[in-house]
Amino acid sequence: MSSLSIGIVGLPNVGKSTLFNALLKRQAALAANYPFATIEPNVGVVDVPDHRLDELCKIVITDYGRGSEGREIPEKVTPAVVKFYDIAGLVKGASKGEGLGNAFLGHIREVNAIAHVVRSFEDENVVRAGSVDPISDKETVNTELILADIQSLENTIGKLEKDIRGKPEKEAKIKYETAKKILEKLNQGIFAKDIGLEEEELEASKDLNLLTQKPQIYVLNVSEDYLSNKNDQNIDENIKDSIVICAKLESELADFDKNERENYLKELGIEYSGLDRLIKKGYEMLGLETFLTAGPKEVRAWTIKKGSKAPQAAGEIHTDFERGFISAEVINFNTLLEIGSMKKAKEKGLIRLEGKNYVMQDGDVVLFRFSV
Repeated sequence: MSSLSIGIVGLPNVGKSTLFNALLKRQAALAANYPFATIEPNVGVVDVPDHRLDELCKIVITDYGRGSEGREIPEKVTPAVVKFYDIAGLVKGASKGEGLGNAFLGHIREVNAIAHVVRSFEDENVVRAGSVDPISDKETVNTELILADIQSLENTIGKLEKDIRGKPEKEAKIKYETAKKILEKLNQGIFAKDIGLEEEELEASKDLNLLTQKPQIYVLNVSEDYLSNKNDQNIDENIKDSIVICAKLESELADFDKNERENYLKELGIEYSGLDRLIKKGYEMLGLETFLTAGPKEVRAWTIKKGSKAPQAAGEIHTDFERGFISAEVINFNTLLEIGSMKKAKEKGLIRLEGKNYVMQDGDVVLFRFSV
């Protein structure tokens, strides 16, 4: 299944735990929605904010009524989810095992993207751990990621050299040359994701599982005062691929109900909470999108890669759906919202019948037809 997992990294005392605790509070509030029996203590599973689910519920009620005898319609609402992994603080020398660095770096290898928390607030009660300013903090962690990849590649290249001596196949040669090319750039301080690899090199590099090839979002952790007045001097919003979050505020917001949260954000002049923006940014960077299913039993959001075709999307629901795919009945959410009823949309001929080559679009509301 396509999903999004984000590892929260950074130096000690930059606000990672505060941010993660905010995520855990949201998880606890919504745990009943998730199709997971158990959740590891260092993993926070949170919903992807999507206003379309509320609107789809209203449409389902229009078409099927509100239910009766204690059976509510729709019976269940399931958002798409993101897994956040709390990865303990990296320190200088982590790539050489300092501060249990090897274990932490191993955890980062398992996630799709990295949320790199950078301290951009002043607080004399919170000690700076080897930290001077946002730029130097960012560089310290990035250097450790690069050094870890250099170490990993040096070992891999040695093995690949033996491989191409034994079986000089094109695929092995491309992998070897790609690994050498990446190593050279890493030694110049360039992340693997920023090299500009050719398509076949990108394919060859997938098995290398490099930390510096993962999309990285910089989370600039600011004070509440900065959000209110934009007067905190210790921040650089010019850091590429960054979002500004106040982890302390996010932790407080997680205790509010939906209306309280929206009203408080309005007072601060903020449209979306930092956590919502972090999730959306993660989706964007990983090239993911959402399709929707709606009926009396369940209204649900599903995550797929952009460019996925209808059978692949069907496979997200169940492998049988992909294997026995016949067709997909599709209407875009915005068109459906205008009509306000799936039944009326069908009567007006607005629901399209799509085949195996249909490329899914974000916000498609779909009913799959299949036979096994």
